[in-house]
Amino acid sequence: MGIIKYIKLKDTEVFVFDDFIINQMKEGASIESHHNDKLNEIVQKYFSGKNMVYISNRVKSYSVNPLIYSEAEKIPNLLAIAVIAENQLMRNNAEYELKFFDKPCQIFDSLSLAIAWAHQIIMENKPVSLQ
Repeated sequence: MGIIKYIKLKDTEVFVFDDFIINQMKEGASIESHHNDKLNEIVQKYFSGKNMVYISNRVKSYSVNPLIYSEAEKIPNLLAIAVIAENQLMRNNAEYELKFFDKPCQIFDSLSLAIAWAHQIIMENKPVSLQ
């Protein structure tokens, strides 16, 4: 489960692993539709032909346009979104935002729980091989 790639962008840090991405936005960032374009570019580059889960590690305060979730769900190999919310305000914001996402999504208190859930989602969606 080692990291495949670290990507530092203007508003975020992205950690690419075998089956998931961990994204950490920077303090004060404002997340809009162009962030989905970059996410889709990263997903297609590192997960071409393979399913993945997006994990948002919310360690900083930033704003999110919730309409980006309806665009993100169009990424075909994006199975689910996990959000790590460090406090009640972050949890409340995530609960509202995820109402706009029509794929599996979950809010967690820790990164380790979110990663375990991501692995479970990936395993549940692996194709059954013929024997």
